[in-house]
Amino acid sequence: MLSPQDQLTELVRALETDQHVFATDPLLITEKLQSEDGTPIQKLHRRASRIDSNGALARVLGKIDGRIKGIMIVMSVVWCISGFLGLFTLLQSNVVNFFYVLVCLLGFHTIMLGGWLVMTLINRDQQAPSWFASIVSPSYLIRGKDDVTKAAVDLYERQLQHSGMRWYLGRFSHQLWLATLTGMLLAIIFLLIVRQYSFSWESTLLSDQALVSLTQILGWLPSMVGFDVPDSTAIAQSRLVTEAMPLSVARQWAGLLVGSLLMYGIVPRAIAWVFCALMFRRKKMRLDIKQPYYQKIINFWQRHVVDADDFTEAPAPIAPKATVSAGKKLVALLEYPSNQDEWWQSGLNDDRHDFSESSKIENFGIVDDREDITRLKHYLDEHPVQVLLGIHSKALPDRGTLRKLDQIAAHAKDGLIVQLLSDTTPSAGLTDARTDDKPVDKQAVRYQQWQTALSARKIGLVDINS
Repeated sequence: MLSPQDQLTELVRALETDQHVFATDPLLITEKLQSEDGTPIQKLHRRASRIDSNGALARVLGKIDGRIKGIMIVMSVVWCISGFLGLFTLLQSNVVNFFYVLVCLLGFHTIMLGGWLVMTLINRDQQAPSWFASIVSPSYLIRGKDDVTKAAVDLYERQLQHSGMRWYLGRFSHQLWLATLTGMLLAIIFLLIVRQYSFSWESTLLSDQALVSLTQILGWLPSMVGFDVPDSTAIAQSRLVTEAMPLSVARQWAGLLVGSLLMYGIVPRAIAWVFCALMFRRKKMRLDIKQPYYQKIINFWQRHVVDADDFTEAPAPIAPKATVSAGKKLVALLEYPSNQDEWWQSGLNDDRHDFSESSKIENFGIVDDREDITRLKHYLDEHPVQVLLGIHSKALPDRGTLRKLDQIAAHAKDGLIVQLLSDTTPSAGLTDARTDDKPVDKQAVRYQQWQTALSARKIGLVDINS
């Protein structure tokens, strides 16, 4: 899985690519972060957190993560209870066949642990099984048709396809086995406290000496950590026991049973769990900042980080001068109204052409939503006019606004020209830490941004000062 900060950053990328409307404008956040210190990763994390100023994105991610962890905890508790009840049922008789109980405790577990070890050595780079992604898919854990929920679910499902998830699956499976073995251990300790058992062994094929050797080999590792192990005399006396045995001998067999469960069951499984956890951390999914989306942001931040002694700044892009035709005009405002009723007169004030007749100018009004764009495109397809588009200084040249501009330019048969409208209201300066706290004219910054956008599209800009 990605880290929580990486997940939030990726979710912002996915939503911004789909034109999602955030609580805070991403363009403004990106501009403000340009002057701040930090590595690209740190600044990308900071950007995502500020864009999600109301915490809506983080809450959705936290809800999915919390439910996945909750399911894992519930399953671990259920496995622990099943292990406790299984062993409790097995040890109902006062005389216990030691090797039979030991095989029931560790036989299947040992086979599964060995199989996992072999498969790990054979398939080192294999991805997690597809069924695992379908079982833990967040689409089953959270319901919602909004853009944020859908993008968050897609983000988690992409993470489940990562190669490192096989170690996540391995860690979870070892966790369930540890829960089961822990339940068995608790059941053994509880029953040995409240009941007195006699331990026996029997065999048709193995001799007494073979069972003595097997028991001593089995007890070598538990004895290393202090557990009691039956001696040869106690082993010989325990064959075919049908009644209560001496308490000292029973305690030796009980110590060997608990020690075997701990040293041959819980300890190896815990080592496997730690190994998977370390491998998962090593193979953990990282944020890929080489994607074009992140590279564009990072390049913008690094645009002014240069050495002034040997750097000659390239001239800012300038939009071409608009050519006003003599034909009919369609005037329209993009997204924001104008402070002047006939704002286009300054832009169409040309001695070569006379636009005093109202029949030569069609006022379309404000172009804002999708219906306005559709209505304008239908009009332009039927009428060959030159479009004069008024853009207020409040309008941001973001992706959505530029898409509207491109659509209008594509349908304007006699061309599109733009007139930038200034805001006559007093504007507060924007403090810039790089210039000794001198205020920066926001209108001048926005004007240059539109110059750059129009220059890239070769759309003429009306010079109202000429």
